[in-house]
Amino acid sequence: MTLAERLSALDACVVSDALDELALPGSVTGLQPLSGTRLVGRARTVLTGPARPGGKHVAAQTVAVSGWGDVVVIGGGGRTDVSCWGGILTAAAMRRGLSGVVIDGAARDVDEIRAQGFPVFARGATTRTARGRITQVTADEPVEIAGVTVAPGDLVIADGSGVVFVPAGRAAEVLDIAGRLQARQARILQLVRAGEPVTELMSDASLTEGLNPG
Repeated sequence: MTLAERLSALDACVVSDALDELALPGSVTGLQPLSGTRLVGRARTVLTGPARPGGKHVAAQTVAVSGWGDVVVIGGGGRTDVSCWGGILTAAAMRRGLSGVVIDGAARDVDEIRAQGFPVFARGATTRTARGRITQVTADEPVEIAGVTVAPGDLVIADGSGVVFVPAGRAAEVLDIAGRLQARQARILQLVRAGEPVTELMSDASLTEGLNPG
């Protein structure tokens, strides 16, 4: 089973807990689903900057060379006054089999994207085009997303709780821990549903160590 397949069996919260246990960054705040409810894959990174003559269209080349299961991760500096992504890029990404896009910024054509069922996690939506406002600066180099550095090939998981990045070099270790935490959490839920007092369960270190259950 590949690392991405193992990640698919988890949720963003338990992966975040595993990163916490290893004192690793990776869980970001402020990014929410504009379309879809979940994505898992490997990062293909893009950095945006102010528009300049001859600048590249944001993410177009990255989409064209990405493949099945990739996630486009766009460092937009948190700007929500201009779009980094829209309906045409979405159609191209779906044609290539991409898993979704994560944007530290905004997207447009959201109704169209939702109709296509393509996962987009971003800071917000806007009608304003990138033309004349921003351009692509780099691709397939590390970018900062909401304070976390994301490198090409890092694992990405996003769901209704938020977005989490897993450093590629520590992925196996993180997923091992996340799997154990998920099993422990499932055991707690089983006991709660069987009538065990939640106060006792939540204070049992053998069950809750490493978890942040809600």
